[in-house]
Amino acid sequence: MQDKRNLQKKMQEQIDCFAGTDYLTKLGAVKNEPDKEQAPLQWLALAILYGINENAKKIKIEKNQDGTNRLVAEFRDFDLPSPGDDVIEGIFEAMRQMTHIEDDKGKLSLSIGVRDSSLDLEAKIKKQDDKEKISLKFPDK
Repeated sequence: MQDKRNLQKKMQEQIDCFAGTDYLTKLGAVKNEPDKEQAPLQWLALAILYGINENAKKIKIEKNQDGTNRLVAEFRDFDLPSPGDDVIEGIFEAMRQMTHIEDDKGKLSLSIGVRDSSLDLEAKIKKQDDKEKISLKFPDK
């Protein structure tokens, strides 16, 4: 994977690049991204932009050992397009590196810049039994 120090910066560049596009369509296209190191950051950036645009409360990413995954924008319990299992694995790796959460459970504030403003997301990672989950909670309006 990429240099740990640059992951959040690279995700920030993706946010800047995709701001103002059709986020949902772009989310569905991430599975076709040839750069497998870039794809997880691209999906995260697009999911965050989509969440901001749709006033989501939370975005959840779940992966199970049985191979099932679920990516949800919590405002209508809407399933987000899956970027594929390998990208989902990369999302978990990137989030652990950006947040430095190495234990089975942890949370912290993740500051994200969007154009000329910023927001703090509450990032949680939880691993329990045969399930691992990331949640990005948006600030209350």
